[in-house]
Amino acid sequence: MRAGLRTVLEVGGSVRVVGEADDGRALLEQVDRHRPDVVLVDVQMPGSGGLDVLRTLCARPDAPPAAVLTTFDLDDYVTEALRIGVQGFLLKDAEPDALVRAVLDLAAGGAVLDPRITARLLPRLAGGTPARPPVELTLREQQVLGGLSAGESNAAIGARLGLAPATVKKYVSALLVKLGADNRVQAALLAQGWGL
Repeated sequence: MRAGLRTVLEVGGSVRVVGEADDGRALLEQVDRHRPDVVLVDVQMPGSGGLDVLRTLCARPDAPPAAVLTTFDLDDYVTEALRIGVQGFLLKDAEPDALVRAVLDLAAGGAVLDPRITARLLPRLAGGTPARPPVELTLREQQVLGGLSAGESNAAIGARLGLAPATVKKYVSALLVKLGADNRVQAALLAQGWGL
């Protein structure tokens, strides 16, 4: 499976796989050795499970963006992964172009969710989410949050709004605090629930 995934990711030349691991300990060693721009982790791994490894990885201050890449799209896995702080949840049966695009979006600071997962989460979120944000958002904050909702990276949001990526990053950090969201994915799901 890893060999096939490597081929899918590298075929166009825009992504280079710098390491592979068959268990959680080896994954953390590969991250330390190669300092990748993005880490993809399967939920089912020998030894420590993928979610346990992600807890360790996402707790690091210098952690690269991480996403779950799995065949298991169980709601419990998705919820726990988002709580841990991953920036994406992808399914292995996604189209090759979608996987490459997701890795590039993650590397650019974006957040990605397989559309099938988003479709399942939105109704649940809408049921427990107010029709409007619980706090007052400035127009600029709404624009940035709309970009998060669309899965845009900081650079893409900045280009669209005429802001430097560092300025967008500050807006995103402030929005996470205001909204009580743990990460970009949670903020994006909230924004989608509000129709932003």
